[in-house]
Amino acid sequence: MIEAQKVLLSPREDVWALISEPYHLPDWWPAYTGVQPDRRGLSEGARWEVVRNPAPGLLRRPRSGGLIVITQVEQGNGFRWHDLAQRLECGIRLENAGTGRTQATLQVVGPSWRVWIEGARGLPESAAGRLYDLCQTAAAL
Repeated sequence: MIEAQKVLLSPREDVWALISEPYHLPDWWPAYTGVQPDRRGLSEGARWEVVRNPAPGLLRRPRSGGLIVITQVEQGNGFRWHDLAQRLECGIRLENAGTGRTQATLQVVGPSWRVWIEGARGLPESAAGRLYDLCQTAAAL
């Protein structure tokens, strides 16, 4: 399991509003550049088509399509998904970190060889940085 944590400069409700919108997934999760959620949106069992980022992996082509399945949703607290092609479990968990602050914990779980081959080692840290930047921009407005 690879995990990264970051304190975001926004209340949990605002961060949840950002991450729970399916079309915002590529804004903060660097493995994807596009998403087409099914009619269920963010709900357990939903299947979203994704477009992968331009970085190649040993077992996948750059900008290839894929499918993720939402496996767990905790309203206001986070969610998890399974990337079928990469065979990785990914997720985000939100916790209060003081007034107007949120601690985000991002994870990638899978066999270490698969995480390495798919180039997923840096995903949680990169996603945490992207979320921080998005929240920092919003806090400055």
